[in-house]
Amino acid sequence: MIGTNTLTRRVVFVVATLVVAFAAVMRADRRESAPSRTTFATFPMQLGHWQGIEQPPLAPDVLAVLGVTDYITRVYVSPDKAAVGLYSGYWNSQRQGDTIHSPLNCLPGAGWEPMEHSMMTLPDPRATGNSITVNRVLIQKGLDRQLVLYWYQSHDRIVASEYWGKVYLVSDAVLLNRTDGALVRVTARVAGDGPDAIQSAETVAVNFVKTLLPALHGYLPS
Repeated sequence: MIGTNTLTRRVVFVVATLVVAFAAVMRADRRESAPSRTTFATFPMQLGHWQGIEQPPLAPDVLAVLGVTDYITRVYVSPDKAAVGLYSGYWNSQRQGDTIHSPLNCLPGAGWEPMEHSMMTLPDPRATGNSITVNRVLIQKGLDRQLVLYWYQSHDRIVASEYWGKVYLVSDAVLLNRTDGALVRVTARVAGDGPDAIQSAETVAVNFVKTLLPALHGYLPS
């Protein structure tokens, strides 16, 4: 049986090793393999029965902070008037300090406070029998509430954990000479109070994700 102190030392060692490896990889001067992808400018406005509406572009100062290579920001509306917000940012390389930012770090700056945060597992619409795990966050600003689903995606891999995202980033940099990746975020407004309102927003967001994921192929390189 492993003692608590021994286990703690092992965890500290693993984390320290990861930090050193991450720093070394990010400072490496190797030219990365440029992945082939399609720009978000051509992403379909019609996804199943969802119709897209373009949103204003991000401000230059926001783009400078994000360091994103390409991005999409839209609202999609269904025939029954359900609506979701879609944002996806893509980074061609994360070696020079432009790395993916967790929404949990950015939301408070926009006035949104995370009220609940958990992970949820969904069937993967891209492969029968497979599943994916995403972040589920309930946020609030004043009286407004939204349900947010987000994940990190690279090379056909969907990851909810920011920690594991960094682990895979280092691994892919070493093995594939690639540090490209993306953040995908879907938001649905919570209309009304109580758990039923939250559940309704979650259902809307999940239904959209099921349509969205297959469409992302080609826009987020495998």
